[in-house]
Amino acid sequence: MEQARKRADALRLEIETHRRAYYVDNDPQVSDAEYDELERELVDLERRYPELVTPDSPTQRVGGEPAEGFEPYTHASPLLSLDNAYGADELREWDARLRRALDDAPAPSYMVEPKVDGLSIAIHFEDGRLRRGVTRGDGLVGEDVTSNVRTIRSIPLRLAAGETRALEARGEVYLPRSVFERLNEKRAAEGEPLFANPRNAAAGALRMLDPRITAERRLDCFFYDVAAWGGDPRATHEQNFELLHRLGLRTNPLNRLCGTIDEVIDAFEELGRRRDMLDYEIDGLVVKVNELPLRGIAGATSKFPRWAVAVKYPAQQATTTVRKILVQVGRTGKLTPVAELEPVQLAGTTVSRATLHNEDEVERKDVRVGDTVLIEKAGEIIPQVVKTVPTKRPEGTRKFKMPARCPVCGSAAIREEGEAARYCSNVACPAQQKEKLLHFAGRGGMDIQGLGEALVDQLLDQGLVKDVSGLYDLEREALEGLERMAAKSAANLLDEIERSKQRPLRRLLFGLGIRHVGERAAGLLARLGSIEALAGAEPEELEALDEIGPKTAAAVGQFFEQPANRELVDRLAAAGVRTEASEEELAPAPGAVEPSPFTGKTVVLTGTLPGIPRSAAKARIEYLGGKVSGSVSKKTDLVVAGEAAGSKRTKAEALGVTIMEAEEFAAWMKS
Repeated sequence: MEQARKRADALRLEIETHRRAYYVDNDPQVSDAEYDELERELVDLERRYPELVTPDSPTQRVGGEPAEGFEPYTHASPLLSLDNAYGADELREWDARLRRALDDAPAPSYMVEPKVDGLSIAIHFEDGRLRRGVTRGDGLVGEDVTSNVRTIRSIPLRLAAGETRALEARGEVYLPRSVFERLNEKRAAEGEPLFANPRNAAAGALRMLDPRITAERRLDCFFYDVAAWGGDPRATHEQNFELLHRLGLRTNPLNRLCGTIDEVIDAFEELGRRRDMLDYEIDGLVVKVNELPLRGIAGATSKFPRWAVAVKYPAQQATTTVRKILVQVGRTGKLTPVAELEPVQLAGTTVSRATLHNEDEVERKDVRVGDTVLIEKAGEIIPQVVKTVPTKRPEGTRKFKMPARCPVCGSAAIREEGEAARYCSNVACPAQQKEKLLHFAGRGGMDIQGLGEALVDQLLDQGLVKDVSGLYDLEREALEGLERMAAKSAANLLDEIERSKQRPLRRLLFGLGIRHVGERAAGLLARLGSIEALAGAEPEELEALDEIGPKTAAAVGQFFEQPANRELVDRLAAAGVRTEASEEELAPAPGAVEPSPFTGKTVVLTGTLPGIPRSAAKARIEYLGGKVSGSVSKKTDLVVAGEAAGSKRTKAEALGVTIMEAEEFAAWMKS
């Protein structure tokens, strides 16, 4: 037994050494066959001696029964999106805005990283072992997919160098091109539908309930950030990468430190020439300020950090022909012309439809059935028609005209003055109800899994549901009578609907489909405490919320002014749907129970706060009931001044704003 234990320990050490050499150091020491033989020997040994199995053994990458679902997990700090730039000119404009935000702070250097087309993931290590893997989700709340993360060989189950301090690292999970091609070849041979692109295949694999299937997909991962670390603080992003590498987490070997924006542009152009030779999809380059204190000074807008940007390559284009021009009706009643195309490959995806936006765009581009058109993916996401090729136009084509009536219900399609689109005038239009149901049940809304397009069509056709509140009146017998709806499927759907009643208020507000209310705005509006408070709020009260502008405030008011919408909300509440905010949604944050110098104050941070990351300072102020602003004005109540405070301190002194020195602020941080 003791001999078996020693051999198992030696095998684990050897396997981990080879894993790191292959994935982290990019310097494999053995062949794949030799590596697999080591794993097979360990599997056999642990099978004969089950007591030798450890949680971080390489054999535990695949195991256990399929899960029933994924638990939500709230990120300690949000996984933020980045603003986009397209090409060198826009990159220089971003750099100029950044310099202005930095005032008289030292000039930054930049870390550039390939923008891998995958899925963001947060990995938590405790006591040196992998404890949790969480998807990005909506940036605030993700899903715990630890069992699937453990199947990814490039992610260590244990940190290197015997490290036991806590770590949260963030990375991008992706499917290599070579694996994607083999996967589709296998699916084609077995008569299964092909995956559209590597990203979709990776997304599906990461959310498989059976980790054994995830393991078969051979996902990979690059780490790009340290979100939390129990060790010594770092001063630069370059040091973040050094830490990740030291702990055995794989970083992209193409990452590069640049001293000037000209060097960044050179790196962008060089990578563009190499992108097709890489074994993974990229759509651009991520540029980040390297010096971490400068990031705090630069701050963020309401949507994006000012210290980082994703610079995208020009959209890939292709030519094809227009088969038909259809008109779709969305959940708001908006009529959108869509070109049905001869299928064509574009940026790794088969494209068969492209948006024509509105009737003015169709008129301007003069798109007709039978035309040859140039299409592209705007931001490499949404296919759109760029222009027609008039020299290839067949004889006898006719100009397209938008219908004066809704193509679904026949009601008048109205175009109001100043609007680019037409809208169906019938609020009970079946097409609108279908889209509203799908939006309400979507992942950003109430996340009712199993409620797809085909089922929604049946629910509406059979008259089982008239609006979103009708979902909570569904009965098993009625569902079992629908096509492809067995008893177990009906029970699962009803369980999902029941669970959705306890979703956070922000999910409900987003799911209601109020115009101009996206996921971010829904979270901000939830801070009012309840849907009743929101319905009774004046526009000025809404605009007082950080980041809520006049358009959003007006749209919320218009929504609740309509009796039908108020009745809908009442029906949802009567069904048991949560209409009050959870503690974590309320502002100020839980815990701000005692008055502080920041309670109810607008605070500006300026200069470098020794030993205090800007993000931590901002979070602490908000926790204590304050609001952090990026600029000094007459509305500013307090300025926290660190080293090299610069022009913001000078302006605060001129305006008579109270100034708190870094030492006093540090005391509050510790209290």
